[in-house]
Amino acid sequence: MRCSRMSIAFFALAIVVWAAFTEFATPVEALQARTQIVMLGTGSPNPTPDQSGPATAIVVDQQVYLVDAGPGIVRRVESARLNGMEPFNAGNLNKVFLTHLHSDHTLGLPDLMFSPWVLGRMEAISVYGPPGTRRMTDHLEEAWSEDIYMRLFGLEPQPSTEGYKALTHEIEGSGLIYSDELVQVFAIPVNHGSWPVAYGYKFVTPDRVIVISGDAGPSPTLFEACDGCDVLIHEVYSSVGLESRPPEWQRYHRSYHTSTVELAKLAQQSNPDLLVLYHQLLWGVPDNLAGEMKAGGYLGRVVSARDLDVF
Repeated sequence: MRCSRMSIAFFALAIVVWAAFTEFATPVEALQARTQIVMLGTGSPNPTPDQSGPATAIVVDQQVYLVDAGPGIVRRVESARLNGMEPFNAGNLNKVFLTHLHSDHTLGLPDLMFSPWVLGRMEAISVYGPPGTRRMTDHLEEAWSEDIYMRLFGLEPQPSTEGYKALTHEIEGSGLIYSDELVQVFAIPVNHGSWPVAYGYKFVTPDRVIVISGDAGPSPTLFEACDGCDVLIHEVYSSVGLESRPPEWQRYHRSYHTSTVELAKLAQQSNPDLLVLYHQLLWGVPDNLAGEMKAGGYLGRVVSARDLDVF
């Protein structure tokens, strides 16, 4: 009887150890990945309190590459750092790729230019974006000229005279726009209503291929760029919820954005390993756009992103 009880005890212990290992295997693998995606902001122009404006970080080893700068970006970065994302320090906030110049994607740009400088960023931030980006960054430096002057020549210790500046690169056309030892970034022209130029981006890292739409109506170029990519991050609106909108807004959204029905069809053709939904427009529909995607015929892995989600 004693041996039987001991055997049962050892068996029970083995089950507990196995269960613990199984539970934590996936997070450990995620932590070991060289490339992580951090959803800093998943919102839209609607001021939802639990969502910052559109902003995504691609983190490769210790380097941070930002896409868009919606309202709240710097504070969301700090939240991510406090949650264990060590690369999110002021000095690493030095590259941002703007998809287009709508205010909800750029209202955080002055915060991104000036706050990390105050916190110790030594070098200028590199800003990539469509035509008009340079005029925006030039005017932002002028708008905050009094602040810059006082921080440089007042009593506040300021270790850098360059950290507030923007090195602006205006993108024309498509293709490779940035590369270093860790990443290649490709600009993908997308359809966004009346905007003459808007971009999505493709990031090729040592272990992942990631495509992000920015704001876009159905744009075959995005899905051609994905073509079985690891992660496709795409904006979307509810086909069901759209019916509650006034006719003029229905026309607008059909021109500027992508419905669940349209996204389901196009994503099925490009077959990403994971489809991440952001900048979701629900209009009173419960957050079940993954369900709408399935109803539209898309049977792949899909998740509705929340701020500070990590993939």
